[in-house]
Amino acid sequence: MAEKKKETGSLSIHTENIFPIIKKWLYSQHDIFLRELISNSIDAISKRKYADESYTPEDMKVEVKLDKGKKTLQVVDSGIGMTAEEVKKYINQIAFSGAEEFVNRFKDVQSNIIGHFGLGFYSSFMVAEKVTIDTLSYVEGSEPAFWECDAAQNLL
Repeated sequence: MAEKKKETGSLSIHTENIFPIIKKWLYSQHDIFLRELISNSIDAISKRKYADESYTPEDMKVEVKLDKGKKTLQVVDSGIGMTAEEVKKYINQIAFSGAEEFVNRFKDVQSNIIGHFGLGFYSSFMVAEKVTIDTLSYVEGSEPAFWECDAAQNLL
């Protein structure tokens, strides 16, 4: 009997194929996007609490800002922030969460990180024409990073 050949490979996802699925099926209730974004902010605060010894409970905050005139909603937190490299790694890659990597790095600390699937952020595309991230890593000397995506481009 011939020996079976074992093949291994990796899967890739094209955003033009997956965004409509996320928009229509994964998040059927449009108001869930706000819960997901606030959960991401809470995760960012939890990560900073473990990574930054000088971070105090008084420093922890999440703000939701609505500008009816501009038709914008901002979720602002005092969490860990991201570098431009981290934005590329975690935001540009759908269904990839930095939570597992973070939890592994801080194994000795009990983690209450919520976002393990890497999809919550993308629920914002259900309600927004454009999604932006303006972030600054908590690490001293970091440079601000900016990311923007037009929903119409990706949710056809």
